[in-house]
Amino acid sequence: MTVYIDPPDWPGHGRMWSHLVSDVSYAELQAFADRLGVPRRAFERDHYDIPSPRYDEVVAAGAVEVSSREVVRLLTESGLRRRKGGRDGDRDGGPGDGVVSC
Repeated sequence: MTVYIDPPDWPGHGRMWSHLVSDVSYAELQAFADRLGVPRRAFERDHYDIPSPRYDEVVAAGAVEVSSREVVRLLTESGLRRRKGGRDGDRDGGPGDGVVSC
């Protein structure tokens, strides 16, 4: 299982955030997030939003550090990329019900 995380460079809700993604499946991403106790409400379209205080913990658990550009490339090339307001909808097939936007 390989999941990827970008640096916590995304501001939102008074914090900085990272994006946690899989290049294989949402099921792989969900299993990793579940193992760390990341709430499902942190899932947004194609990634989990991870607050900066948890970044080191997520990396220690096995997430591979990549750039934000690489996160987009991985999602796009795997076919897992879901854009805001795109044909895919916001939530179809994703593991979460809530949104933490960043």
